[in-house]
Amino acid sequence: MADRALKGKTLLITGGSRGIGLAIAKRAAADGANVAIVAKTAEPHPKLPGTIFTAAAEIEAAGGKALAIQADIRFEEQVDAAVAQTVAQFGGIDILVNNASAVNIGGLTDISMKRYDLMHQINGRGTYLVSQKCMPHLLKAANPHILMLSPPPDLKPKWFAGSVAYTMAKYNMSLCVLGIAAEYRKAGVAANALWPRTAIDTAAVRFELGGEAMIKHCRKPEIVADAAHAIFTRPARDCSGNFFVDDEVLASEGVSDLSHYAVQPGAPLILDFFLDSGPDGQKDGYISFPVGAKP
Repeated sequence: MADRALKGKTLLITGGSRGIGLAIAKRAAADGANVAIVAKTAEPHPKLPGTIFTAAAEIEAAGGKALAIQADIRFEEQVDAAVAQTVAQFGGIDILVNNASAVNIGGLTDISMKRYDLMHQINGRGTYLVSQKCMPHLLKAANPHILMLSPPPDLKPKWFAGSVAYTMAKYNMSLCVLGIAAEYRKAGVAANALWPRTAIDTAAVRFELGGEAMIKHCRKPEIVADAAHAIFTRPARDCSGNFFVDDEVLASEGVSDLSHYAVQPGAPLILDFFLDSGPDGQKDGYISFPVGAKP
């Protein structure tokens, strides 16, 4: 991966106050990038650590320039303001990371329409909206990339049974990849998706999804951040419309030893939701999400 390849580039990252979004921000910051963090959390959450301000401090400590923007991507006027503020501060936008996502797992009669609407407003509509508002600026960039944190589309019924609302919402993000990549291929704006092979140690996993018992079977967010960095450094015209998995991206960069990404090296890894095997269909060394756990 090219050293300091993102120096001076500007990234706008949604939902980047913690977890994978923050890890991507800090990896770019290590190159000397500018990062606008667009998220709702301005006050500390009782269970989920991290705010836009603590994220900005970590980005600057990592070597980048940060802009903390409190915004809810469900609202067009707030997205307009966030994009305008980013451009005013840094002069443009080179990379958009659509990381913000809402998760609520349940079957058809379990998910209220309020929860259904929230997932679709943030995951699908929010991704579409932010991409739309950033596009005029991406078209002016030298090597523009849009990255969705979303899975490869897979119509196996098992990914819908018991989680149809969430799966529909998450796949909406992936469908944006297909549409944007095709529409803007000639213009040279890349649109890709990235998904982790395994469960990732984030606050959401610790406090909302699987609990502390899952953590030793997870990888660290830095594996997704390093894979994202590798994608951003590729020529946009030659790298678009892909549904990447983090370990496959790193393998293509010559990184074969992933042990340092493991929370507990040697422990079997939990496959992330929407993936049912390791690279090349490998099953050994992986376990599925525990029964009753939420992806």
